[in-house]
Amino acid sequence: MIQLKFRAINTIDDALDLLQMAIGIEFSTLPPYLYALYSIMPGTNAVAADRIRSVAMQEMVHICLACNISNALGKTPKLAAPTYPGPLPGGIGAGGTALIVHLLRFSKEAMAQAMAIEEPEDGPIDFPHEMLEAAAAPTFMTIGQFYHHLDKFLATQPAASWTAGRNQLDDRQFLPGAVFAVNGYADASRAIQDIVSEGEGNKTSPLDFAGEVAHYYRFAEIFNDQVLTKADNPQGFVWQGRLGVDWKAVYPAIPDPGGHDFSRDPPAARAAQDRCDEAYTRLVQELQRAVAGEGGRLGNAVRAMFDLRMAARHALTVPLAVPTQVSGPGFRYREGLNAESRP
Repeated sequence: MIQLKFRAINTIDDALDLLQMAIGIEFSTLPPYLYALYSIMPGTNAVAADRIRSVAMQEMVHICLACNISNALGKTPKLAAPTYPGPLPGGIGAGGTALIVHLLRFSKEAMAQAMAIEEPEDGPIDFPHEMLEAAAAPTFMTIGQFYHHLDKFLATQPAASWTAGRNQLDDRQFLPGAVFAVNGYADASRAIQDIVSEGEGNKTSPLDFAGEVAHYYRFAEIFNDQVLTKADNPQGFVWQGRLGVDWKAVYPAIPDPGGHDFSRDPPAARAAQDRCDEAYTRLVQELQRAVAGEGGRLGNAVRAMFDLRMAARHALTVPLAVPTQVSGPGFRYREGLNAESRP
């Protein structure tokens, strides 16, 4: 479970600082989810891949919504590329020990890590199946609790605190119906509820506000190789059947390629990583420009994500110096690469 050190919110600046941390957390979840997704061999694990892909796309929505809230409060958010392995911004794990996030190929270990990131604030609901137990620490708060804490403070702010139309992203270029402008508290509260519900579900159901399985439980379905199904029992759901996960249908991708020395690998492998780095750098640059007022750049950021997927697919077929190993993208931001170099 990811926990954040409790911080009181007394001023707008306090809220903006925590919002920036939240944006960093949302952004930092993308690479580990995408690394697991890309490492799945084409034509296999279709159901599992669809679940991971849907979560990754919703995390992009969460980034946009959190940035919209920050912009509506007058501060342009900053997107900082994370480093792996490493902790999430402001986050620690259960018991006060940092949860170090790794880039892992598709595996039970990767799904367990994703479940630890997405675990609901009250712990997973105890359906008729053994689940992880929640950790509790009174001086800390989970990501969900953080958002509720933020929402409570924002509800006290006057209308003058909000600037309608400032650098807002909408759904014209990305997932219609998912991204919307934040022009006041009502919009901000709706955005917060969407983010929390999609990630955790709620205290009595694994479903989000749209009636879909929340992120934690999507990863749990893959981890358990079972489908969460409605049932006539006190919890309303049961783990049932099989999802059809094949843990062997995966590229032999090394973990945490950001720390790998590619200078010792064949030129083709180095070139493949350069393509991955270029696409990822362009994604970060275009997304930053989009949240800073150039809303049309959001479409470019989405295209860069697809370019990254294609570059990753290629890299995963190119052997490293150890011919039985390959590498997915290192998710390395390279300042020298210019977003203007591509259309």
